[in-house]
Amino acid sequence: MNGATPPHSIGDLSARTGVPVRTVRFYSDTGLLPPTDRTPAGYRRYDDAALDRLHLIGVLRELDVDLATVRHVLDGDLSVAEVAAAHADATALRIRALRLRHGLLRLVARRRPNPEETVFMHRLTRLACDEQRRMVTDFVDALGAGAPRARDAAAALRTALPDLPDEPSDAQLAAWVELAELMADEDFRARMADAALPPADEDVLPGVDPRVAAELVLFARRTVAAAREAGIDPESADAAPAVDAVVERFAAALGRPDGPRLREWMCRRFEKGHDPLAERYWRLVWTVNDWRVVPGHLPFQPWMVRALRRPVRASAGRR
Repeated sequence: MNGATPPHSIGDLSARTGVPVRTVRFYSDTGLLPPTDRTPAGYRRYDDAALDRLHLIGVLRELDVDLATVRHVLDGDLSVAEVAAAHADATALRIRALRLRHGLLRLVARRRPNPEETVFMHRLTRLACDEQRRMVTDFVDALGAGAPRARDAAAALRTALPDLPDEPSDAQLAAWVELAELMADEDFRARMADAALPPADEDVLPGVDPRVAAELVLFARRTVAAAREAGIDPESADAAPAVDAVVERFAAALGRPDGPRLREWMCRRFEKGHDPLAERYWRLVWTVNDWRVVPGHLPFQPWMVRALRRPVRASAGRR
């Protein structure tokens, strides 16, 4: 051996870095920390460069970098910056997973689901972002493979796909779980093929001139939107002016008197033109995406049906 013996033994490296002797020896045996030289008695010795190398190994391992990647860094195949960037991304995914798990635990505590539901909810929150999006697109694509109306419904659904954020609120997580349950249900898929789009006005009011039907439904929709903007409860007395205005417009256009029979007929027609489960789907999408609910974009039928079926004023039907 030429020159002085390298100054550091395995014990000295351990004392200077805090890495256990057994671990230093393992790194040396696997080639991550080859000895600089050996003493005449065969003991491994290390120079200052090896000490710096062990410091780097320790830092990378504390950052949870696997040994194979550590070897690539030490061999110069990867820079520390590249490894740091990759592990920053991986750490962000783990943080997101922990936040989802935290939200799931809150949701389970609140809903108290049965064991089967709990397993399902846990599986949903463990899906990666791309898997979540694939589940949604598979649901929409399955609709798009159907009849023409189903393809139109799928096109409408694609304009507003649910996308769970990285840090969902309790409400967003609960909406996401409910949405996933709906999308996995074959009966719901069949209903959405017909209900994702509202029926045409002439379909809602059969036997009525299509132009008249379109005008009546548009008037009802705008009237309900205004009432909602004003925060009016459909079952309160404040709803009466809006309801009466719609009924009067229908009575005049159809040549029928305002009364219980006309109001019940309107209720049946509005109910037929609205699927509450489809409305529920859209509300869940809005919640997951954190979109503001615009009253004019809500289905008008449920509000109008509730308002029509509230106790009729004494003067109603006596004109």
